[in-house]
Amino acid sequence: MMKFGIGQPVPRTEDARLLTGGGLYTDDVSLPGQTYAAFVRSPHAHADIRGIDAAEAAAQPGVLGVFTVADLEADGIQPIPCAAALSQRDGSPYVAPPRPALAKGRVRHVGDPVAVVVAETLEAARDAAELVMVDYDDRPAVTGTAEALEPDRPQVWGEAPGNLCFDWEQGEEAAVDAALTRAARVVELEIVNNRVVANPMEGRACLAAVEAETGRLVIYVTSQGVHGLRKQFAQLFGLPESKFRVVTTDVGGGFGMKLFNYPEYMVCLFAARRLNRPVKWAAERTEGFLSDDHGRDHVSRARLALDGDGRFLGLRVDTVANLGAYLSNYGPFIPTDAGSAMLVGSYTTPTVYVRVKGVFTNTQPVDAYRGAGRPEAAYLLERLIDHAGRVTGLGPAEIRRRNFIPSAAMPYATPMGQTYDTGEFEQNLRDGLELSDYAGLPARKAAAKARGKLRGAGIATYIEACAGGGAEQATVQVNGDGRIVLMIGTQTNGQGHETAYKQIIADRLGVPPEDVEVVQGDTDRVSWGAGTGGSRSVPVGGAALAEGAARVVTKATAVAADLLETATVDVEFVEGRFSVVGTDRSVSFKEVAAKAAAQGSIAFTEVARWTPPANTFPNGCHVAEVEVDPDTGVVEVVGYTVVDDFGTVVNPLLVMGQVHGGVAQGIGQALQERVVFDPDSGQLLSGSFMDYQMPRAVDVPDIHIKLNCVPSTTNALGMKGAGEAGAIGAPPAVINALMDALSDYGIEHIDMPATPLSVWTAIQARSKAAAE
Repeated sequence: MMKFGIGQPVPRTEDARLLTGGGLYTDDVSLPGQTYAAFVRSPHAHADIRGIDAAEAAAQPGVLGVFTVADLEADGIQPIPCAAALSQRDGSPYVAPPRPALAKGRVRHVGDPVAVVVAETLEAARDAAELVMVDYDDRPAVTGTAEALEPDRPQVWGEAPGNLCFDWEQGEEAAVDAALTRAARVVELEIVNNRVVANPMEGRACLAAVEAETGRLVIYVTSQGVHGLRKQFAQLFGLPESKFRVVTTDVGGGFGMKLFNYPEYMVCLFAARRLNRPVKWAAERTEGFLSDDHGRDHVSRARLALDGDGRFLGLRVDTVANLGAYLSNYGPFIPTDAGSAMLVGSYTTPTVYVRVKGVFTNTQPVDAYRGAGRPEAAYLLERLIDHAGRVTGLGPAEIRRRNFIPSAAMPYATPMGQTYDTGEFEQNLRDGLELSDYAGLPARKAAAKARGKLRGAGIATYIEACAGGGAEQATVQVNGDGRIVLMIGTQTNGQGHETAYKQIIADRLGVPPEDVEVVQGDTDRVSWGAGTGGSRSVPVGGAALAEGAARVVTKATAVAADLLETATVDVEFVEGRFSVVGTDRSVSFKEVAAKAAAQGSIAFTEVARWTPPANTFPNGCHVAEVEVDPDTGVVEVVGYTVVDDFGTVVNPLLVMGQVHGGVAQGIGQALQERVVFDPDSGQLLSGSFMDYQMPRAVDVPDIHIKLNCVPSTTNALGMKGAGEAGAIGAPPAVINALMDALSDYGIEHIDMPATPLSVWTAIQARSKAAAE
C-alpha cells in the first residue's frame, strides 16, 4: 500500500503553514486604497424607522459615504432571496417576505443593519456610525419559538398571520394515528432543541473592490463556496456572472453558517462600486452574535407507539421551528426536508409522520449548523427511545436491539423515502458497549456514590443522510515536470481537504503530496463548483477527482506506450510507473508527462464532474458517561466512546479530528450553549463570551473511537461523509447519560443545555416532592 495513499494516517500537509502564521484569511487581504465599513445596527428587536439623519456622520473627517436601503434600491439591487424549495401541506408556497440588505421601513431583530458608513479608516467609520441618528418607533416583539404561534402575539410580518411561515408535513398521518391507537403503550416526550451560535474561530469578513482593468466586481469573502455566492451576486445586481470574481482564501471554521449570502457582502459590493474604492468589513465577535445566522431552535412533541414486546409501531413528531425575522438562504429546508427523513433513525419503525410549523420571530435568521437538521432529528429520536427503554423496563440497549434494522435487510427502504445501502447497527452498539465497559457501569456508579457524586451512561445511535445531492467538479492538470494542479469547487474550512485530495491523487497517480497543488475558492481559477456542506467535499469532490485522475491515466498510457514502443493494451500503471506487462521495461509518470508536454508546459488537463446517485449514510453509536455533583448541579463528562461507520476512510487522522470536533460541539450544546433573548424587549442577553459559554478543552474528555466501516455502494470511492457525525450523536448521548445519573430522583427529562442551575433545580424539586 502506498505511503500516502487512501487509508493512510498522513499528517495534514497544510498544518505547518497554518500553525506557523502562514495562513491567509479574508481579513489578512488588503488592497491599495482600501476603505472600511461600519454598520449602523438596530438596538430594537422590532421598530418602525421614521427617519434617518446621516448629515453629521457624513460630514466627519475621512467619511466617504453613508448609505441606506434607498441607495441600494436606486442602484437596482434586489433583496436577498430564500432558495429553499418547499410546499405547505395544502400545496401552497411558504411565506417569503423580502430581505433587503439594509432595513426598509422597519427593523425586525436587534442587530438588523440599517445603514453603513464607509470611511478612510476603521476608527473613522465606527465613530461616524455612532452619529447616524435613526428615529425609531418601538413595537412589541416576539422571540419565543412556540410563543410565536400563540394568539395575540406581535406580528413580525403582515403577510404571515400568526407568524406562520409554513405548515409542512411528511409521512402517513392516518397510518401513524392508527398505530398509536392500537399500541400496547405510547411513550411521549416534549423536547426543546436549543438555539446556538456557530462561533467559528474566524468571524465573517469581506473585502469588495472594482477591478481596474475589467470593471468587474471582486470580493474576497470567508465562505463555504464561491460559485453559489457569485450566482447570487449576479442575480441581485442584475449582471452576468462574468462581471464578478469571488475569492475565498483560508477559512477558520464555517459549520454551515458561512454557506450563505449575507447583507454585509451585498452592501460592501455596492459601496465599492459606488465609491470606486475597495471596502473592507470584518465582524467583531459581538457583531457576529448579532448578525450571523444561528442554528437549531426547535420545540417538539414526539409520540412513539410500541407493541407488547417493545417493538416500534409508529412515530409522530410535531415541531415548531424558529426561522428568525428573515428567511436565510435555506432556512425552511433545515427543519423539513434536511432532517425529517432521518426520524426513522436506525430502526424498523414501519410508519412515521412529522408535521413542522415554521415561525417568524424578532430574532436573527436560523439556518444550517453542523448537521443541518439531522442532529435535531437524532436528538429527538434518541431521547425518545431512551425514555421508552426506561419506562418499559427494557433498558436503553435492549430496546434498541429489538428495533434495529438488521444488516441482512440492506438495502433498506425507510417509510420516509430514504434507502439505506449499508450499515451494521447492532454491531456498532455491541462495539460501543464493549469499548466503553458498559458492563462495569454499576461498579463505577457505586464508587461515585461513595464520593457523593451521581454517575450515569447514555447511549445514542445515529444515522444521517449526506454526501448526496448535486454534482462536484474537479480539474486535474498535469504539468510537464509531473507536478499536479488540482482545481476543485469545494471549499476547505479547516477539515483538511488539501491532505485528503493529495492522498487520492497519490493513490491514483503515484505522485507524492509535495508535487500536488490544491486550488479552491477562486472563480477565476476554478470554473465550477457546488461548495462545501453536508459532509460532501471528499466523498463527492474526491469521486470527481478520482474520475479525473483515471482519465489522465488513460491518456498518459497512450503516451507511455509510445515511449515504450509497445501497444497501449500491453501497458499497466502501478504506483507511478507505466510498465510493459511481463517485462521489466517501464517509464515513470514524470517521464510520460515530460513527453506529453514537449510542445508546451501542460501535459494533460482533464475535467470530471461526478453526481452521486444517492446519499451516503454514515452511522454509529455514541456512549457518554457523566458524573453529577448533586449539591451544585455541575455535570462533568468523564468518558466518551464512539463507534463510527464512515465507509472507506481516506485518512483516519482526519476522520478522528472531525469526530473530536463534532463531539466537542455536541457537548457544548448539551451542557453549555444557549442563545437567550429577553422576552419583553427582544434584546440578546447572551451576546458575548461573557454570557455565552463555549466548551473548553477541560470540558471534553478523551474520546475513544473505533471504526466499523462498511463501504458505501452509492459513492464512487465507497466513502460516507464524516464531517458532521460527532455533532449528531453527542447531544443525545450526553443528555441520556445525565438522565441515567439522575434516575434515582425520577427525573425523566431536562432540556439542553443542562446547566448546573437547571440540573440543581430539577434535583431540588424532586427532593422536595419526595419529602412532602
